[in-house]
Amino acid sequence: MGGVFIIAEAGVNHNGNIESAYELVDVAKKSGADAVKFQTFKSELIACRNLERASYQKDNMPDIEESQLEMIKKLELSYESFYKLKEYCDRKGILFLSTTADIPSTNFLAPLVSVFKVSASDLTNRPLLKNLALKGKPIILSTGMGTLSEVKEAVNFIKQSQHKYRINPSVISLLHCTTSYPCPYNEVNLKAMCTLKKIFGVAVGYSDHTLGIEVPIAAVAMGASIIEKHFTLDRSLPGPDHKASLEPTELMAMVRAIRNIETALGDGQKIPTPSELKNKPIARKSIVAAKEIAVGDIFTEENLIVKRPGTGISPMRWDELIGQVAQRNYEKDDLIDA
Repeated sequence: MGGVFIIAEAGVNHNGNIESAYELVDVAKKSGADAVKFQTFKSELIACRNLERASYQKDNMPDIEESQLEMIKKLELSYESFYKLKEYCDRKGILFLSTTADIPSTNFLAPLVSVFKVSASDLTNRPLLKNLALKGKPIILSTGMGTLSEVKEAVNFIKQSQHKYRINPSVISLLHCTTSYPCPYNEVNLKAMCTLKKIFGVAVGYSDHTLGIEVPIAAVAMGASIIEKHFTLDRSLPGPDHKASLEPTELMAMVRAIRNIETALGDGQKIPTPSELKNKPIARKSIVAAKEIAVGDIFTEENLIVKRPGTGISPMRWDELIGQVAQRNYEKDDLIDA
C-alpha cells in the first residue's frame, strides 16, 4: 500500500438505488480516493424485528416512525447489484470495497473484494470474525465503541482461528473511530490511534464521523496510513448517514489536503532541501567588516559584524577571529577572509 489509503465511504447513502450508487462511484473516482466502499448485508440477519433506531438515526430522520429493521431494509442492495457495482468500479478504475455485516454476505463478497472491512459493530462478533479469518484475506478492522481489551481479543481470535485451520495469517489493519454521527470533536481522541499503533505494531488509520475535513487531515499528520470518510451526493437527502457525510466538493478537498500533507511529511531526515540550498547563500550570514579595517589591525567586536550573504566565514567562528590580525585592508561590508 503506497501512501495514505483513502476510502470514500458511500455506505448506504445510495438509499437503496443502484443508479445513485453509480453516481457515488463517479464522485469517489473524481475525488482521487483509492477506494469506494459500500455496505453489504441482509437486513433480517443483522437487526431484530422490533429494534428501535439509534439515537443519531432518530435525530437525522425525526419525521419518520419506523424500526431499525424497516429503515435498513430500504437501504439494502441486492447481491446482484453488488456484482454490477464491482464491474462498474473496475471500468472506472477505482477499487471496490464493501463492509460485510453477516456471514452469507461475507461468503458472497469473498471473490469480489481484495480486502475485508469489518465495521465497529462487529468488533465482538466472533462467528463473523471466524468466517472472515478463514477467507485468508487482509482485514481492516474498525474499533469504534471498543475497549483496548476487546480489540486485543478480536485480533488474537482472528490469528488463533487462522493458526488452527492452517490459514496464512491475514494482514490486519486497525481503524480508530468514534461511533457517533456526527462525532463531537471532544470525543475524537486521535491519540488512541497512536496507542493502537504502539501496542499492535500494525498499520493504523482513522474512520472519521466528524463534520468537516480537519480531523482526518490531522490523523494523517499523526501517522494514519488509512483514512475512511463518509460522503454523499447531497447532505439534504433523507437517510441516516447523509448529515454526517461530505458532499462531493468537500470530499475532493479532503483528498487533496491529505495528499499535500503526506507529501509534506517527507522522510524524516533533517537536511537542507534543494530549494533551501538555492536560498542558503543569500539567507545565511557571514562575518564582515563593520567599518574600514587596515592591514595589521586587530579584529574586535567593534570592527566586525554579522551580515548577509552567507558566502564568507561562518559566524560560528566569531570567537576564533576576535583578536587575530588583519592580513589586508577591508572596506565596510567586505567579507572577512582568513
